[in-house]
Amino acid sequence: MTQLPGKRAAAIVMALSCLAACSESRDGVGPAQKAGAAIDNVGERAADQMQESLRKADQAAAQMRDRAVDAADTVKERTEDAARDADRGLSKVTEKVGESVERVGEKIQEKAAE
Repeated sequence: MTQLPGKRAAAIVMALSCLAACSESRDGVGPAQKAGAAIDNVGERAADQMQESLRKADQAAAQMRDRAVDAADTVKERTEDAARDADRGLSKVTEKVGESVERVGEKIQEKAAE
């Protein structure tokens, strides 16, 4: 089988290109190593960004918990205050009703004494 001169030249150029791509550059780092390093750097940056996002989410969740606890404490205090106020109000009403009943009783006794 005879090869055409153009095919032979193309094969030689391709082989030389492959060898050149795999050879080390002046700094001793080949293209594959550079590509691997770039992929590692992208992975590290993505991991760092993910960690930062998780940290911010945890911080936001902690703030929300703190606010929820504060709100619950405020509701509890106001409920207790309202209950005390209602108890005082009920005591006053009971006292007023007692005074009214006492006056009515006195009037009944006065009418009975006449």
